[in-house]
Amino acid sequence: MSGSNPINSGVVDPLVESALAGIAAAADLASLLAARSSLIGEASEISQLNASIKNMPNEFKAEAGALLGAARGKLNGAFAARETELAAIAEAAALAAEAVDVTAWASHAPVGARHPLSLMQDQISDIFIGMGWEIAEGPEVESEWFNFDALNFDADHPARAMQDTFFVEPADAHLVLRTHTSPVQVRSMLEREVPIYVLCPGRVYRTDELDETHTPVFHQVEGLAVDKGLTMADLRGTLEHFARLMFGSEAKIRLRPNYFPFTEPSAELDIWHTAAKGGPRWIEWGGCGMVNPNVLRSAGIDPEVYSGFAFGMGIERTLMFRNGVLDMHDMVESDIRFSQQFGVTL
Repeated sequence: MSGSNPINSGVVDPLVESALAGIAAAADLASLLAARSSLIGEASEISQLNASIKNMPNEFKAEAGALLGAARGKLNGAFAARETELAAIAEAAALAAEAVDVTAWASHAPVGARHPLSLMQDQISDIFIGMGWEIAEGPEVESEWFNFDALNFDADHPARAMQDTFFVEPADAHLVLRTHTSPVQVRSMLEREVPIYVLCPGRVYRTDELDETHTPVFHQVEGLAVDKGLTMADLRGTLEHFARLMFGSEAKIRLRPNYFPFTEPSAELDIWHTAAKGGPRWIEWGGCGMVNPNVLRSAGIDPEVYSGFAFGMGIERTLMFRNGVLDMHDMVESDIRFSQQFGVTL
């Protein structure tokens, strides 16, 4: 053997000490992992020294390999131990950051409020469910037959005109955005067995401009009763009971003769509004009447055996004069302050 081994403890030990110091100096797991290559990886001085063994004389290779193998094992063990230690520290810090102080005062986020129109619709539905009626629903994109023809509207009735109704293209599909919830009444008569007592709340569409008292999208609630022996007296009694539950035990209604294609006789429904602006007065609330025999025939019901009554009113209008809402914009602009004044009812 000629000369001494160029890879000896005097060369290797300082490199090991430097790498150990680098491992110990890593402040967190991320910095330790970032320094992995320079401390123990292929770019480290120990690894480069190990790669040089192949160029050494054969008589030095075994000794150098054993020395560098021990050094690399020591560094890998130190790195793994430090990695475990820093991972535990990071986990403990994360748990501490997520800790909940159960003695601290709770922070309460503001609670939202349901829209008053939704609340009123539910209140009206509850009143009629309590009377033994059922709730019926139908599509908002409706067949022209259900929306007009089955309800005894003539082909040239003004309500069919483009200035009143949203028609859905193509025109030969004969589809409209329903202008009232009366089509649900027709569907109920076709789908249910008599006797029928249904309430039909829902969204309807008309080509009105949005202003203080009108909106192109609004809500109606309509009622239909079909049974043997029903008269206008039954209609009036139902509406009086409804009005008193909605407006108080002193509420009064009156019926004024009018015309609707789907009822005969027909009447406008007024309610005595004690808190009206300018003093107590009668306010138009909706329309009603006995179901026209032609409508009963359209649904396959014999008008010689059965009679029926129907009524309907706008929910927005009801909210306006019952609760003193002066502008329709308040109902459609989604301002939570408007809803909150009616109470946070879930």
